[in-house]
Amino acid sequence: MSGRDARPSAVVEVNFDGLIGPTHNYAGLSLGNVASASNAGSTARPREAALQGLAKMRMVMGLGLPQGFFLPHERPNTDWLRRLGFSGTDAEICAAAVKEDPQLFNNAASASAMWTANAATVSPAADTADGRVHFTPANLAAMTHRSLEWHETHRQLRQIFADERFFALHEAVPAKFGDEGAANFMRLAPTHGQPGVEVFVYGEDRGGRFPARQSRRASQAVARLHGVSQPIFAAQSPEAIEAGAFHNDVVAVANERILFAHEQAFADRLGLYEDLRRHVPDVEIVEVPERAVSLADAIASYLFNSQLLTLPDGSAALVLPAECRENSAVKTWLDTNMGGNGPIHAAHFIDVRESMKNGGGPACLRLRVAVSPDALAAIDPRYLLDEAKADAMGRVIEDCWPETVAPGDLAHADFWSQSWNARKRLVELLSLA
Repeated sequence: MSGRDARPSAVVEVNFDGLIGPTHNYAGLSLGNVASASNAGSTARPREAALQGLAKMRMVMGLGLPQGFFLPHERPNTDWLRRLGFSGTDAEICAAAVKEDPQLFNNAASASAMWTANAATVSPAADTADGRVHFTPANLAAMTHRSLEWHETHRQLRQIFADERFFALHEAVPAKFGDEGAANFMRLAPTHGQPGVEVFVYGEDRGGRFPARQSRRASQAVARLHGVSQPIFAAQSPEAIEAGAFHNDVVAVANERILFAHEQAFADRLGLYEDLRRHVPDVEIVEVPERAVSLADAIASYLFNSQLLTLPDGSAALVLPAECRENSAVKTWLDTNMGGNGPIHAAHFIDVRESMKNGGGPACLRLRVAVSPDALAAIDPRYLLDEAKADAMGRVIEDCWPETVAPGDLAHADFWSQSWNARKRLVELLSLA
């Protein structure tokens, strides 16, 4: 079957992007994330970051796909600080935390919920025992600043996907077993609406300089919770983790019958490819060899942290970070291999530099949810984007998001107040209070 064949499919994907919050900053909290570490201490631009993310959502809508979003989480997170023994008003709690434990406070102020590829693992209805779309929010236990997120993520998922005829929502896996969500998950199938194979990619700690974040047991638990009929459990390669591929989606991405991956993404790549071909006979594996694009170049450019989309005409397209045009090895490979008779027909570049500097490309910013028309109609429409809503959200961002955030700004009461009020304005705009 040609990738350009426009085939009627009732099931479509909706990408839910995390709107980048007003506390977006470069505190360097993520061990193993090369970009985050290298930009630690730099001045961030929350307003520009949020507008870049909104522009990416508009691009995907312009390609013909429905688009959703998640709200930024309230930061600084004083509820979390209260559980750690701080007391008083919200401002008093923040002031006490800044004075007593600035690093702890930086965790409470992180805007990392923007990367919704980590929000949850999602299994489409075609793969599950009860024929519903299943969600398990990720516990993100490996990193303190991210471990705060799952309760608010669960609350938003419950609101967005409330209709239990179509959706099933689980609690996070116990934190003993680290779960990083869809960033370590891939699905391959002939189409979104047909049964497929779900690939859970886990890491194994081998005493390297960077930790493996995804537990095999967490992956197995999610597969059981979702009633997945055809799971595959594949190990990340130690070389990828050591190079800074803290999540699988830094070195591989899949969509429908296409796997796009670096040669060194998986510990047993040939075994995985054999399994995929057995389950999805017409799978197309687009592997980029190390000799053409090194792991270092792949991670610097986030080539594989692109969105791989099936467009309404049945063609496949990549939405890539602008950095892929600026890396000579990556650009050469793209120029040679995109389009023509290959399975990926088009490349679209987008500027998400503010997210990239903190270690998140286009795919990090989205959670893919495949739904039938009836399920799509059951999604809370307040979380679905259109041009008018995007315009209104953009105005709130322009008016309320800080233009810049330097490291020292996190300690200022005016910054906390501005951040809380900015989110409140957005919630009021969307009638989500």
